[in-house]
Amino acid sequence: MATQMTDGHRRFLQVLMSHGIMEGSVARTLHRDCCEIHKVYYAHDKLDDFINVVNIHLQPFFMQIRKGMSEDDGRTYYALVNLAETEITKMASDYTENELELFRKTMDVIIISESGFASSTDILNLADQLKTKKMKKKEAEQVLQNLVQDKWLSERDGEYTLHTRCIMEMEQYILSNYQDLVRKCNICHSLAIQSQVCETCGIGMHLPCAGKYFKAQTEPHCPHCNEFWPHEIPEINRPDSELPSSAPRERRRTPSSGTRRH
Repeated sequence: MATQMTDGHRRFLQVLMSHGIMEGSVARTLHRDCCEIHKVYYAHDKLDDFINVVNIHLQPFFMQIRKGMSEDDGRTYYALVNLAETEITKMASDYTENELELFRKTMDVIIISESGFASSTDILNLADQLKTKKMKKKEAEQVLQNLVQDKWLSERDGEYTLHTRCIMEMEQYILSNYQDLVRKCNICHSLAIQSQVCETCGIGMHLPCAGKYFKAQTEPHCPHCNEFWPHEIPEINRPDSELPSSAPRERRRTPSSGTRRH
């Protein structure tokens, strides 16, 4: 595999940097356009090889383009992550100390919950419990909006969960700080916040992973202990290949993006 960084690779990196995170079909379209514009060899099924070249050149800067999956619908995402900082302190340049404390407490509630979600009411009640500096309700609501806009949280119908970007960037932090509360998906081996759990052996699966794994089974059984799987099997909707996409334009600010809960 060629490891030379071309202008096509640089353009791809620049656009991804402006977004922070990018859905898989959009990344594939961007890959094609970058190769065509800069007359770089293009193979439609070699996006990961193309990204690996960029990652080789990002190593000295302790950065990496990482591939992950949305817990809501199973779609692939690519995000530029900072490997030098794995804790919430990486957010310090954008958030005040008490705003970071609210985010930490929000993460606590989300991870402790069985569903992987926290209600806006529960989060806003935390504003009065901050040790750094208490917040008014309106201030806390604005912080939540900012966290959604910056893709640290996702919101739907007044409930919040960790955004795909947050899970990709902070997986090691979450695994280290919540080791007794979180698990990795038994199918894809990535961190699972929203998951179904076997009542017998305790293994967990992302909802999209469970949907794919049990799709052809009339009587689903746990892949680990073979006991009956008592949960409703999630439906799989709109895989990456069926989603319309267009190459994104470079921009400074990414609009807010909520995710659907299944």
